Amino acid sequence: MAEDVTADLGPDRTLLLVDDDEPFVKRLARAMERRGFIPETAESVAAGKAIAQSRPPAYAVVDLRLEDGNGLDVVEALRERRPDCRIVVLTGYGAIATAVAAVKVGATDYLSKPADANDVTNALLSKGASMPAPPENPMSADRVRWEHIQRVYEMCDRNVSETARRLSMHRRTLQRILAKRGPK
Repeated sequence: MAEDVTADLGPDRTLLLVDDDEPFVKRLARAMERRGFIPETAESVAAGKAIAQSRPPAYAVVDLRLEDGNGLDVVEALRERRPDCRIVVLTGYGAIATAVAAVKVGATDYLSKPADANDVTNALLSKGASMPAPPENPMSADRVRWEHIQRVYEMCDRNVSETARRLSMHRRTLQRILAKRGPK
């Protein structure tokens, strides 16, 4: 597979990996290097933005939630410095609202963890706009509610008080909901 991928990469094979999970980002960097990429890692928003400003890569994989902020800030910095950069947002907190927000700021794809190097490579190199197959198991009512809350939260620029006001919900209740992972 590595030979097929190398031909698709093009002349610039630089790849920025931004994730605060050090063992994961190191494993992913090794796997992507075997696939022909030239990876560079960052473990914070600040480090990711610094690399984006000084030497913007052709490809990037950015975790959504980092210890020092939101990975979408890195996506915006990359998009400003290199509009042709193919960016995949990777997160353990998959929600439709965050996927939409990621694409709006410039991500080319969005993957939920756990994603392996093959998933990441396919997302980085995908060219077609083919529609995915419909889900075999549609979302539960609890999941739909959670997705709606996430969408409104993103629309309010992640302001808990404003989101609670718009949803006619107590702020502390909303904070508890946002602190949990989404239901299945």
